[in-house]
Formats: sequence, structure tokens, C-alpha cells
Amino acid sequence: MEKSGSLFRNRRLESFLNTSSNPTVKEAPKVLVKEEAGQRPRASATADVYVDDDGWLPTLISVVRIVVCFVSMMFTTFIWALIMILLLPWPYERVRQGNVYGHVTGRMLMWILGNPIKIEGAEFSNERAIYICNHASPIDIFLIMWLTPTGTVGIAKKEIIWYPLFGQLYVLANHLRIDRSNPTLAIASMKEAARAVVRNNLSLIIFPEGTRSKNGRLLPFKKGFVHLALQSRLPIVPMVFTGTHRAWRKGGLHVRPAPITVKYLEPIPTHDWTADKIDEYLKMMQDLYVKHLPESQRPLPSETPRISSKS
Repeated sequence: MEKSGSLFRNRRLESFLNTSSNPTVKEAPKVLVKEEAGQRPRASATADVYVDDDGWLPTLISVVRIVVCFVSMMFTTFIWALIMILLLPWPYERVRQGNVYGHVTGRMLMWILGNPIKIEGAEFSNERAIYICNHASPIDIFLIMWLTPTGTVGIAKKEIIWYPLFGQLYVLANHLRIDRSNPTLAIASMKEAARAVVRNNLSLIIFPEGTRSKNGRLLPFKKGFVHLALQSRLPIVPMVFTGTHRAWRKGGLHVRPAPITVKYLEPIPTHDWTADKIDEYLKMMQDLYVKHLPESQRPLPSETPRISSKS
């Protein structure tokens, strides 16, 4: 079953990369554009080559796409919730079915939205590992649902259970929740999560920033994924998302057909990591993202990511 699931997902990686919609996407030269206070940032690198079209027709199309996404997601969520209830005695099978749900639903939602998608480094997409990715748009959720391998669990704040339908399915799928109310509890939750992953031979997916960026620029990483690596000794596979913040901006309901790139980086071994170098590992991972992100998604000089004191 694992082999067939992997084949199915890889076939999607090869065949489902060129969805498109209007208005057209334009390539632009690599130009650095100064951002002034109060102005919307414009494209400043070849990865940010989309020109906004906020006319009434694109806005109407966007509203229709969002409604179709919502209805479709509610339908698949209801179907898989019934499956999860039937699988209550088998927690690992619920994890696998949760991944199948994500592969089907995430792919479907990205097809409905119609953004052109380019995937690089797909040879690293089936590792047993801790997957991390930058977070700047609701689209990031759809992408990780679609692209993470079978046998992967997510880690989210415990309050996710209150999200209608999706939160309940998240819990039914036996994904992990942590208590972030204070650092001590958060670290304890991370250690328990790592033990569960090792015990059940699972992978992990986590947003290292801990929250969604408001403008697409990289935020300081929290230490949680480093604690998970120290406990599990799993390699870390960075997933770099570019363009999602332009496709669906935080707090907005207008989805634009901006091009999106998902880049898997080479797995980073953690078997020799030690607890006294946590800050060094955190900076190394932040610098790696800064290197691979386009200029418009890197922190401004005054906002260079700091080492977060939180877990």
C-alpha cells in the first residue's frame, strides 16, 4: 500500500504542475524595487513576476473559486471523517488516511485555484524526515496537504480542534497538538510528539516560524523543530514556498493566479546535533531560507530574523 501511494503521489508531481488561469502571468526582469511605508510591495525578483489585476471580473472569478474550494473541502472532509470514525481502533491507519485525504483535497483545491505551480527537488519529497516550510498564505496549507508523503503527521496548536470540521478531522487523523501557553509545556509537548513519531515510524511537517507572515517576508524561526530533531534524530527537509503570499494574501479573499514555486532542499542530517548548539542550528536553517527565497520574501535589513527565545 505504501509503494502504490508513493507512486500515485509522484505521478501527481510530474503531471500536475502547469495549472493556469487568467489573467495572464508575465515574466519580468530581475529588478529591485524599494518598498516605502504604506505601499504594497511589488515584484522584485524573477520568482515574483506577477502583475496584479484587481478588476471586477478577476475579483468575481476569485470569489467563485473560493466558494467552490470551501464546498469541495467540506464534502471531502465529511467523507473522510466517516472513514476516520470507522478506523478509531487503528490510530496508524487514521494517520495514513489523513494523508490520503490531504493528497486528494490539497491537489483538488490547488486545481480549483488554478495557480501555475513549479516543483523542484521532488527527489527529496519521499524521505522519512521532519519537513519544514515558510508560511505566508492559506495556500501553504493546501500545498503541504498535497505534497507531504504518506505517514506524515502535522503539529499544530491545541486550539485547532475548534476549527469547524477541519479541526475535528485533524484530531481524528491522529495528528499531533502542542500546548503553546508557556515554553515549558511546549517543550514537553514537543518531546512527547517526537516519541510518538519515533515509536510509529512517522514523518513530521511543521511551520518553523510558528505563525503566518503578514507580508510574505520570513519571520524568526522558533526552536520547536530543533527540539524535535534532537529527540527524533530525523533529518530535516526544508520546503521553500515562493509566490503563495501574492496568490492569496493574509486577511484577503482575493485569490490571484500568481505563479508558485515549491522547492525541496537536500535533507540535513541531525544525528550528530547536540543540545548546546540549538541557536547555531536555528541560525543555520534561517540563513538557508534567506539564501533560497527571492528578495521580496527575505527579511528587510531592519527585520533580519532573530533567534527566537520561544519554543
